[in-house]
Amino acid sequence: MSEADRPWVERVSVVTYSSEVDPYPLIHAPDPATTLVWRRTEDGDGALRVLGPRTQAAYHPSKAIPLCIQVRITIGFVPTVLGIAARDLVDRALPLHELWDRSADQLTDKLAGIGDDPARAAAVLIATLDSRVRDAEPDGHSRANLVQAAAAELSTSNSGAPATVSDVARQVGVSERQLRSLFAQTVGLPPKQFARLNRIRAVLDRTGRQPWARLASDAGYYDQSHMTADFHHIMRVTPGQFAAGKLPVVPC
Repeated sequence: MSEADRPWVERVSVVTYSSEVDPYPLIHAPDPATTLVWRRTEDGDGALRVLGPRTQAAYHPSKAIPLCIQVRITIGFVPTVLGIAARDLVDRALPLHELWDRSADQLTDKLAGIGDDPARAAAVLIATLDSRVRDAEPDGHSRANLVQAAAAELSTSNSGAPATVSDVARQVGVSERQLRSLFAQTVGLPPKQFARLNRIRAVLDRTGRQPWARLASDAGYYDQSHMTADFHHIMRVTPGQFAAGKLPVVPC
């Protein structure tokens, strides 16, 4: 099955973490997406976890993780892929077993048997998701397409501030109430909060590449002060502190 035939998977990433190579904290930026993670540790153990939408930044001590495969679920497809409303996953990191019971245990055992082979492990994860999507509710795709169209309008672009929720609802052909309900079910966040997190992510992507005032304008803020206040609330440091690496102290 080609990537075009698998719209529910936005991205598959393979990463490793070494506390010896990188002594700095692990930064978990705010993120409106939900991600399925398979992680193996140095002692050979493995775990499958679901990381729900994250509304604030988190900073954790660096640690050695030989293999970490992250399957980022496309906006709008969480109920179709995982079988749960996204609103129940917000700011949570939970074992997949809590959602899938025995099926999650069987998948964990299969992945553990593969060892440190990221290509094979990723293929097993994707095949499992494909199977669940085929058995899911038939209207999942059309619902996800509508949410994605709304999300695109709400997201920050180079043209400046995103559209208002009322404008977006009108453009995709639903009421504001319906749009909020769809976002709660499939994204986990209200449309306004989704747009707010995307603005912060836009600032993170451009930090250090342009003046703060220009960045604030391009990201859709009223002014630099507005951006700084919003950034500090969500990232727990100011943009300047973040750029300088002055991050919150994390416990060892």
